[in-house]
Amino acid sequence: MIQVTPKSLGWTPAFEQAFLPYKKKGFVAGRLIRETKINFTALLHDGEDLDSIVAGKLWHEAECDADLPAVGDWVALDVKEEIPIIQAILPRQSRFSRKMSGNSSDEHVICANVHYVMVVTDPLADFNVRRLERYFLLIEKTGCIPVVVINKSDLVSKEDLTKRIAEITALSAQAQVRVMSALNDDPLEILNEYFEEGKTVALVGSSGVGKSTILNRVIRNEVMSTGDVNALTGKGRHTTTARELVLLPKGGLLVDNPGMREIQMWTDEKGLRESFADIEALTSQCKFHDCKHQSDKGCAIREAVESGALNLDRYDGYLRLEEEIAELKRRQKKRKMITERWNKRDNRVKARNLADRIQLEKDERGEV
Repeated sequence: MIQVTPKSLGWTPAFEQAFLPYKKKGFVAGRLIRETKINFTALLHDGEDLDSIVAGKLWHEAECDADLPAVGDWVALDVKEEIPIIQAILPRQSRFSRKMSGNSSDEHVICANVHYVMVVTDPLADFNVRRLERYFLLIEKTGCIPVVVINKSDLVSKEDLTKRIAEITALSAQAQVRVMSALNDDPLEILNEYFEEGKTVALVGSSGVGKSTILNRVIRNEVMSTGDVNALTGKGRHTTTARELVLLPKGGLLVDNPGMREIQMWTDEKGLRESFADIEALTSQCKFHDCKHQSDKGCAIREAVESGALNLDRYDGYLRLEEEIAELKRRQKKRKMITERWNKRDNRVKARNLADRIQLEKDERGEV
């Protein structure tokens, strides 16, 4: 039996201070540990878990989906109602987000109040440097510490593993790399340093790389179903389908996420520039300030690629990310314009309705 305490759930003096106004109203604090299509499950300080719904006021005041509750959030709950109601979200210490899939320009908060984002991959078909690069860009924006777990290490040689580790560390100086075979090694022993009491780890990665297996071994209990990997598609079957925060027996909390099919950017130009500072430095060395980095004379980018100083795949990844961020900005600007147009129209309608009511009241009083 896991002993639940405020500290084990990640409760801090900052949350305590933020909760004071809601405590005076008789609300209780809870951390969201599960999200479904219709409700959330909140875990209270005493270990009780309550299914709850979001207050209508919170829905209406949210400017976008990112302002609504997410797994990992601390919330103020009104438990006097038949169904507990989430009345407020306490200020987040961090949030790990991506852009919503499809044509949306909205931010999708994967989980909140996270300390480490642990990206699980394997050294074979799933290993993708460009995808890891995207993860790092998103993680570093949150202020969390990125950790890459190379699972299924028993399937390749030590030389291949060394190569994979070098590729990861070349992408991010902050990234910490751990290697294991979740079926043969003890994940808790290898990852123990991240599972401190009150610290939250977000476990992400593609379907089939072993996230649920790692979680099961860490808590030594089959709380997450695991499945075989389809030999044709390389995708896992019957694995995690819902985002859930799990309290670990020896301390720490872990958010298990469904396999992510796409990692779309939710960042800005500043974050992109900082992550690709080497490329930014090269562009400033081009002979002409409007260099297209193609066949232009004195192009520092082209010279770096030709000499091998700049990896062509990395430069291509940079250009793709730049395009995505530009497209995201365009969609956000378009949405803002549409929203402003709707607001203006609604204000005009309200003004006409008020004028009609005033005129109707005058007519009823017989005034000219």
